[in-house]
Amino acid sequence: MSNKRFPCNQCGAQLSFEPGTHSLKCEYCGFLNEIPQSAEDIEELDFHQYLDIARQESVPDKEQTVKCSACAAEFTLGGHAVSDACPFCGSNTIVAIPPEVRIRPKSLLPFAIDARACREIYQKWITSRWLAPAALRSYARAEGKIDGMYIPYWTYDTNTTSWYTGMRGDYYYETETYRENGETKTRQVRRTRWTPASGTVWRQFDDVLVNGSTRLPEKHARRLQKWDLENLTPFQDDYLSGFRTERYHVGLEEGFGRAQEIMTRVIHGDVRSDIGGDEQQVYSVDTQWDDITFKHILVPIWIGAYQFKGKSYGFMINGRTGEISGDAPISPWKIALIVFGVLAVIGLVVWLGGRS
Repeated sequence: MSNKRFPCNQCGAQLSFEPGTHSLKCEYCGFLNEIPQSAEDIEELDFHQYLDIARQESVPDKEQTVKCSACAAEFTLGGHAVSDACPFCGSNTIVAIPPEVRIRPKSLLPFAIDARACREIYQKWITSRWLAPAALRSYARAEGKIDGMYIPYWTYDTNTTSWYTGMRGDYYYETETYRENGETKTRQVRRTRWTPASGTVWRQFDDVLVNGSTRLPEKHARRLQKWDLENLTPFQDDYLSGFRTERYHVGLEEGFGRAQEIMTRVIHGDVRSDIGGDEQQVYSVDTQWDDITFKHILVPIWIGAYQFKGKSYGFMINGRTGEISGDAPISPWKIALIVFGVLAVIGLVVWLGGRS
C-alpha cells in the first residue's frame, strides 16, 4: 500500500479506480486503463506458522497515515494531501502518526458501486427516515459527504473438536388432583426428568469474519457484513487509487480470539442439539482448535457523516451491495404524536368494550 501514482496511458493524469470494473479511469480524458489481473490464488495462511514469520512478510507503512483527534480513527491520505476531514465523524482535527510495520493484505473486494449510486442510496435513505425532523431531509441532502474507504477484515478457518458434559431434560406429565368450588378435579402437570449427558461434537468453520477496525460502529458493521468472499481479488495497489484505506487495530492473534467467541456460540448450539431432549443444561465444553488458517482482506465501504443542529450523525454503505445503515435524529414531536395516537386507540377500545 505504498504511495504509488497511477498515470493515465493516454494523457498522463492521475487515475482512480472505477467501481464495478477492473479499470482505472482518467477524470480528464475519460480513458479506461485496465488493471492487469493476477493469476495468484486467494490462499489461506497457516495461523501458527504466520505468527512466527509475520514480521518477515510484513511491510513498512509508507503511506501518509493520520489519526483523528476527535474519534481516534486512523486512515490514509491520498496523493500529497496534508489535511482532510475524518470520514468517520466529519472532524477536521487530524494529526500525522509515525509509520508502523503491518501485515500486508493478500486480497480484497473491489468497489462495485460508485459515488453517484451511493448518493442516490443515501438520499433515498434520508427520505425514508420518517421519524426524523422534517428539516433534516433537505439539509442532509445538501450537506452530506460520502467517502470511499477500504476496511480491514480477518477471516479464519478451523476444524474443532469439542468435549462436553451436561444434563438432558425430558418432559413427562403426571395427573394431579385438586379441589375447586367444592369439586374434585384432575389436571395434567408437566415435569422434567433430568439425566446426565456427555459427548463430542465436531464442526468445520469457514471464513469466520472479524472486523479489523475498532472505529466502525458495531451495530452498523454487523448489518453490512454480507460480503461475497467468493469474488475476492488478489491484492493490487491499483484498486486503492482514489480511495482511503483504514489500518487494522485488531491484530491477527486478537482477531482469532474474537473469532473464537463467535464460533463458541455456534459450538454451544451444536452441544445442545447433541444432548437433545426438551431442555439442556451445559456444564462444560472443552474445544480443540485444529488446522487454523486465515486471510487478511480489505472490503469496500462508503462512509458519510453530516452535522445537524450541532450534532454529528454517520452512515455507512456496503460498497458491493449498496446496503446502508446509519443514524439520524428523531423528532420528539413525531414521537409524541405516535404516543398520543396509541393512547387514543387504547382509550377507544376500552370505551367500546365498556359500552358492549
